[in-house]
Amino acid sequence: MADPHPTIVAGWREWVSLPDAGVEWIKAKLDTGARSSSIHAFGLEEFSRDGEAWVRFSIRPWQRSEEDTVTHECPVHDRRLVRSSSGHSEERYVVLMALRLVDRTVTAEVTLSSRDEMGFRMLVGREALRQGFLVDSHRSYVGGRPRRAVRRRNRGV
Repeated sequence: MADPHPTIVAGWREWVSLPDAGVEWIKAKLDTGARSSSIHAFGLEEFSRDGEAWVRFSIRPWQRSEEDTVTHECPVHDRRLVRSSSGHSEERYVVLMALRLVDRTVTAEVTLSSRDEMGFRMLVGREALRQGFLVDSHRSYVGGRPRRAVRRRNRGV
């Protein structure tokens, strides 16, 4: 029987996209030590749609920039107490998002948190990576990079 998730090698940092949210490029750190994925989200607003809990939030895909802010809505998949790398615990919304990484689209559980002070606006955790990815810690951007003008925007230039 064929493996449903043939292994794809990815670097420790990659450019990913969030097709359902309309985010074409966001730089992410691939972290096998983190269980779930996380994205920098702000302006979180919970609301009800057809009797279900939903959350509206905004994403800024570029580091050090407020350009191209995207507002997105998702059903609330879960709420979890998440402990950060500094040991601080906080309850976060968890949503399911399509994540495109090295030419493969997977569904990831993504926690919504403030990552404004972090080096990457997105963290891809091991639950998403278990869907057929092997992280090579010696490599970066295996899936390619956006054009130079896009990369410059990420640096706030």
